[in-house]
Amino acid sequence: MTHLGIAPATKDEALWETVRDWLLGVPLQVILIIVIALVVQVVFSRVIKRVVRRASERAKVERLAQMRKVTRTAELSDLLLNQRTEQRAAAIGSLLRSILAISVWTIALLMILPLMGVNVAPLIASAGVVGVALGFGAQTLIKDYISGIFIIIEDQYGVGDVVDVGEAIGTVEEVSLRYTRLRDLTGVVWYVRNGEILRVANRSQGWTLAIVDIPIAYNEDIEKVRAIVDRVAMDMDEDPDYDDLLLGRPAFAGVESMSGEAVVIRITAKAAPEKQVSVARTIRERMKLAFDRAGIVVPVLVRQLPNMPGTQGPPKMGP
Repeated sequence: MTHLGIAPATKDEALWETVRDWLLGVPLQVILIIVIALVVQVVFSRVIKRVVRRASERAKVERLAQMRKVTRTAELSDLLLNQRTEQRAAAIGSLLRSILAISVWTIALLMILPLMGVNVAPLIASAGVVGVALGFGAQTLIKDYISGIFIIIEDQYGVGDVVDVGEAIGTVEEVSLRYTRLRDLTGVVWYVRNGEILRVANRSQGWTLAIVDIPIAYNEDIEKVRAIVDRVAMDMDEDPDYDDLLLGRPAFAGVESMSGEAVVIRITAKAAPEKQVSVARTIRERMKLAFDRAGIVVPVLVRQLPNMPGTQGPPKMGP
């Protein structure tokens, strides 16, 4: 009886010892690797976020109102490009976090598989062969991804920019590693592969130029008109309502063209990205009011074309 009673207990103890040794062996090591991977990912993600935050804070030092005091075009361009540091840093931070996650968990998986009894050497060799095969078969895909990385790092454009990529012109809605999604002026959504983008015209980066041509009577005093333009430009430059539109005082560019009945003057102004139309309309409105107060005549430039409906043709010569 004693022998019969002890044997089962001993067998159970041996089983529990085996289970305990197994739990303290492979599962514990797997859990430890996963925990270390999580810690590494969290720590380095916080480091990346901190670097991005510091870069963003440095980018917020300058404002558009301060940039209006910059007179040199090169300095203005540098300041405006620095303003995009926040967007660029966020994009690069997102890219780095993705690379970090892929790298950490790939290494963790390669460390866990041997513990589960899987020989990773043939797996790595097979992965190398498969990678070479995929490299030849998926060259276009790899090209798209590499181009996407450089687009993000070099800040060629970002979400919200109006760009011309050759095939389409529109507002950028998404920039991924493989493709760029645009929406054109008619609302059509375009998906453009990054590897197929050979050139980019970014209409939202830096500054734009508002150009206003205004005709005046041929006998008007140009110097008087110049003085009126300068007064309007000074008023606009000092008006805080234009802090987000103007990047410099509007300037009298000179006489653009002239004819027997009118002289066309040109006014230019550096404007914030995509604000040149609003700035040009404002300049026309304020110049119209200023010309009315000063008595400057804006001639009516209308020419009738012969043989058009409602017009008379040239007079006949003889019977």
